[in-house]
Amino acid sequence: MSQVYEGYERQYCELSASLSRKCNSAAALPDGEKKKQEVSELQAGLDDADVLIRKMDLEARSLQPSLKATLLAKLREYKSDLNKLKREVKKLAMPNQPGHEELLESGMAGMHEASANQRDRLAMSTESLNQSTDRLRESRRAALETEELGVSILEDLHQQRETLLHSHKRHVTRPLISSFIM
Repeated sequence: MSQVYEGYERQYCELSASLSRKCNSAAALPDGEKKKQEVSELQAGLDDADVLIRKMDLEARSLQPSLKATLLAKLREYKSDLNKLKREVKKLAMPNQPGHEELLESGMAGMHEASANQRDRLAMSTESLNQSTDRLRESRRAALETEELGVSILEDLHQQRETLLHSHKRHVTRPLISSFIM
């Protein structure tokens, strides 16, 4: 695995754990300036986590296909966890309205999770399609190279045939010519 990726992953895991702890402690705070400040710090941390995930994604995509697939699957889990944290922070940012907010959130949670699952499946399908496209391109390139090599070999064989025929004619006609001269 890439040392760069491992560094980003370590930073992300530390940041994610810290954000989770801060989120839990901010949830216990009453509405007020202190809570707003905590939420603001959490949002800045979420932005940093987003940047780290993008960096890990870029680094993972530059690695070998076998390693790339594993790392991208792990990244999907990190993104899912980060999205959960974002929802929690968003909930913290709103003033406490337990009745209406909880009802709305519980109804939307299933929809968000289904949407996230669909996005994950779409991302996996897209990745699989991209890998298949790359394999097809590589196969086509190999077929074209093989065809070019075949054409080159046929041209060489044709030249050799012409040379042999020319030599054969010279050897066959030379004894005839020398018999006429004598």
